Amino acid sequence: MTKTDKLNSLSIFFPAYNEAENIEATIKDALRYAPAVAKKYEIIVVNDGSIDATQSIVKNLIKKHPQVRLINHPINKGYGAAVKTGLKSSRYDWLFFTDSDRQFHFDELPRFVSQRDKANIIVGRRLKRRDPILRIIIAQVLLKYWNLLLFGLSMKDVDCAYKLIPTRYVRRLHLITESAITVTEMMVKLKQMGLTIYETPVIHYPRKRGIQTGSHPSVILRAFRESFKLWEEFNH
Repeated sequence: MTKTDKLNSLSIFFPAYNEAENIEATIKDALRYAPAVAKKYEIIVVNDGSIDATQSIVKNLIKKHPQVRLINHPINKGYGAAVKTGLKSSRYDWLFFTDSDRQFHFDELPRFVSQRDKANIIVGRRLKRRDPILRIIIAQVLLKYWNLLLFGLSMKDVDCAYKLIPTRYVRRLHLITESAITVTEMMVKLKQMGLTIYETPVIHYPRKRGIQTGSHPSVILRAFRESFKLWEEFNH
């Protein structure tokens, strides 16, 4: 990628909840690839009420890397709330977000940036999802058809946490959910603006460290409750 192909500015953010075993490697991976794709950049960690060493590890990295910012939720609010905070806090022309659990790597970000003329929004779709079977069933079967039934949203992998979006579009969003359904809400509302979306393959890696919480029953139930709340907003 040549200098003229780079974005003028890019905000990278990722939610983090008890990711002390992964957060340093995730930030360093972002620091490695961000200069290759953007003339100016920031890296935002949204610490969603972690009770481990996530916050202190990020603070130590900030001392060496001023491009890194830390935003703390005093309590755990959930994945959707952390995504909303990241969206609101992104200051630059483009934003990119992914997860902090090392299941996605930043080496595919240059390809995403090079494809930005194909649509308004560039999003990933996992070639092979490396998650526990229950989470795969929920995402690839239940969530996919649930989103189609309730919201008319047809995407191959709506909750894939690898998305590149012009920040100006996000500024126009009003998101009412704060759960695992929040990314669905975001994509539905972006499509309602008439924006085009290009889904491109991305590699998904097995989680090697830390504990996954996305398939916890309370997380799933909250997402279903909020999906009805969202449906009511669309059909009011």
